[in-house]
Amino acid sequence: MGNRTDEQRNRVAAALERVRGQIGLVLGAAAGARRAAEAELAKLHLERVIVTTGMNRATGTQLAEWRGNPSSADVFPKLQAVRDEFYTGWTHAPNTLRELVAANAPGPAGRPPGDWLGRVGTNDGFTAPGLWRIGSATVDGRDISRTFDVAVPLLDESHLAITSAPKTRHAVDGIVQNLLLRVLSTFEPGAVRVHLWDIGQLTAILPDLYPLSRTSALTLYDPSGLADLLDELAGHIRRIHATAMQSGNASLREIRRTTGQRGEPWRIAVLYGNGEALEPERVRDLKRVASGALAAGITLILVDVPTTPSTAVETISLLDERRVISSMTGTDLPVDLDPPMPSAQVMRAAGRIAEALIAKQGGPRSFADLLPTELGKESSARELRAPVGFYEGEAVDVVIGDASPHALIGGPSGSGKTNFLYAMLGSLAARYSPEELALYLLDFKEGVSFAGLAPGRKDASWLPHAKLIGVNVNTDREFGLALLRFLADELRRRSTAAKEHEVTNLADLREQDPEGHWPRIVAVIDEFQYLFAGRDGVTSQATQLLEDIARRGRSQGIHLVLASQDVAGIEAFWGKPAVFEQCTLRIAMPKARRVLAETNNAAVSAPKWHAVLNHDSGVAHGNQLAHIPDASSKDVFVKLQHRLWERYSSSYRQPRLFDGAHSPVLEGAAAFAELKPDGKPRALLGQSIDVTDVACGVELPAGPGRNVAVLGAATAEALSIMDSATRSLARQYEPGKVRFILSCPIETCLPAVTDLVDRLHAAGHTTEVVTTGDLSARIGELAEGLSEPDEPKFLLLYGVDAVLPALENKQPGVLKSGLDQLRLVLKQGPSRGLHTVGWWRSVARLKDTLGFAGTDDIGSWAALDVQGNDLAAFAAGQLVHWSPRPGRALFFDRSTHGAPEVIIPFQRTPFQQAGVR
Repeated sequence: MGNRTDEQRNRVAAALERVRGQIGLVLGAAAGARRAAEAELAKLHLERVIVTTGMNRATGTQLAEWRGNPSSADVFPKLQAVRDEFYTGWTHAPNTLRELVAANAPGPAGRPPGDWLGRVGTNDGFTAPGLWRIGSATVDGRDISRTFDVAVPLLDESHLAITSAPKTRHAVDGIVQNLLLRVLSTFEPGAVRVHLWDIGQLTAILPDLYPLSRTSALTLYDPSGLADLLDELAGHIRRIHATAMQSGNASLREIRRTTGQRGEPWRIAVLYGNGEALEPERVRDLKRVASGALAAGITLILVDVPTTPSTAVETISLLDERRVISSMTGTDLPVDLDPPMPSAQVMRAAGRIAEALIAKQGGPRSFADLLPTELGKESSARELRAPVGFYEGEAVDVVIGDASPHALIGGPSGSGKTNFLYAMLGSLAARYSPEELALYLLDFKEGVSFAGLAPGRKDASWLPHAKLIGVNVNTDREFGLALLRFLADELRRRSTAAKEHEVTNLADLREQDPEGHWPRIVAVIDEFQYLFAGRDGVTSQATQLLEDIARRGRSQGIHLVLASQDVAGIEAFWGKPAVFEQCTLRIAMPKARRVLAETNNAAVSAPKWHAVLNHDSGVAHGNQLAHIPDASSKDVFVKLQHRLWERYSSSYRQPRLFDGAHSPVLEGAAAFAELKPDGKPRALLGQSIDVTDVACGVELPAGPGRNVAVLGAATAEALSIMDSATRSLARQYEPGKVRFILSCPIETCLPAVTDLVDRLHAAGHTTEVVTTGDLSARIGELAEGLSEPDEPKFLLLYGVDAVLPALENKQPGVLKSGLDQLRLVLKQGPSRGLHTVGWWRSVARLKDTLGFAGTDDIGSWAALDVQGNDLAAFAAGQLVHWSPRPGRALFFDRSTHGAPEVIIPFQRTPFQQAGVR
């Protein structure tokens, strides 16, 4: 059907009113005029005779009597005039009706089903038929019997209210299904969406149309889902109204006419109320939706819904299975319904429409369909925009910028959250170069979701946009805190630059400072709730930093993407909604709860491989359903990563990979490679849990207290720290310029000590291994030699507590015991070039070793399986929050630290030389 102008619409409306009037004359208007003319007679019998039998059936006596009555002098001329008017108009009424329906109900809208059932519609959806056939009617008159078509207006024209009679549900379904199939078969696939809700049925709501349910053309709602349906429709109305207001139009119909674009589909919502009273709130919602629906291209079909919207509504009341009374006639004229279309034929027709819709949308879309033709052509100055999925063949974008600065993603395990993240990251990385976009990726759960984005043993490629990748950090909450500190520092740097250039946002800063490096930063923290798992300093600091970044990051191009299985259990944010209020972009995977607004349950019914995207803080009207293509299966994302790597790897450094499940290797640490003889020896104890690859070390200059203690009974970690400290020190001395004195009374640790001695010998260093029996005397020699220092020396004591009884014994003729001499070495040795690195298996034994001299002689320490409350004396009296965990140590250096920090001891690898292990 071609475009209908307003003038044509007015003519159609006038014709409808004329037909209503013609039908009304025979059944209502004539009787009304007659009663007005006979009011003076006040004779009910005369009125009934005139109306029922007509003048042709009256006897001559009666006529004479009536004509002779002065009171009736004006009645007969008026009544005859009414009759003449009716018959004059009605003679051509059936033809007029047939012509009207034919003109305004073309094709499937008015033709018999045999002419179109099973064919796919071709109407592009810019305009719609004005009438839709439901049956036919017959009026008997003077020597004539005429039948005319009965059709009802829908879509832009009117809602429809149907009232059933007992045992007529099948007939009601026939009316509704016939109308829906006429509409669906008129328009091209995708131009119409149908929503079905039945308060009394979980399933079997117009089941013949179910082949459409695998597409967006048909959506079913649970009996409890009326609020969700009305919220969804209200959201469409608000959004379309806002679009219309911006374009200066009053309705979706006007938008289509002025822009030449369909933009939005027609929507038909069928509500089966079964006569049950709705909650007052739902009644108000329904009336609000009905009042604005037609202008937004939404039509309601209300079946036994006990409320009447105050807007254009056609009504149909069933008399029985085959007859109804329609308000289309303007009177109580029975209409013979068209029979329900055959079930098998309806199902086949619905299946063809579904297949055509899927084919039109290109079938299932792949990850490759998200990617642009050319890589890295977009600018991130104003925002980041990239498609992450498809709905009805159209791309659905994620937008990250000033308006939607941060994203909250929720979905239970197995809902596709990781796949969504890969789709989003890949789509963004393909559109923006590493100069425009920097990614910081952190996964707290026990997995390696992002590990493939860093170089590995099997694949040397990496994602050039990634600056940091953290995996398996569920026990390393400090790493999440380190990332937030880094972002906070970057935020301050950008804010300072913005003030210097007198601008307030990233876009203006980039314009004023084109030579600067100001990419948009996206920090993805998966299972971010682990950051707040404890009631300690990490939680407190993380909460403050996250709130600050969420509040101020938007203007400086720093964006958070926070993902979680369930945000309900984050106690740190109870009563502190600042973060969630800033996360205006909400993404809910299927079955996710409390990610969107509290009353928005759209994700509960979302199908698998889909997501609900909402850029309006989760309010229902902002919902966008998107099918997310497979982006995380083997070799899917890798193909894009290889393209990006080949293009950008020569210009950008590979990302820093932090894997909490693996201990770092000393030889792989950048800090170890940079060590060289410079007169400032530094012992590396482990790797810092930080954004940058930093090794934690202790400087051992000539000064009091510069000794190192390893505390705890965790043997493997203690040996690793002793090993890395010694090897890093050895790297800073030329061969023959330093002496290493080692003593190990613990038999099980002797292989590790022997291995270390072999390494030192291989490097040309002088080593000396002291047995337990000789240790006391050797320490005495070292103490006596402090007055005449010669070469630098490092005393490496393994398991000091094991030799304390032997050291406490005084040798005959010696004034001081070995323990006394050790205390002297600890106190005066560092200033004379003798530093002690010792391992005590308990804090109490270290205190026994130091005696009453206090703790000042231990300037730095690394604690293993030692509780935090035992360390206060060695941490300048401050309260220490530390719960031991495998593979980690707590490190403190009096000269540099304000508070202890967690480190990861280096992995101790066996020494190999000349093929000998």
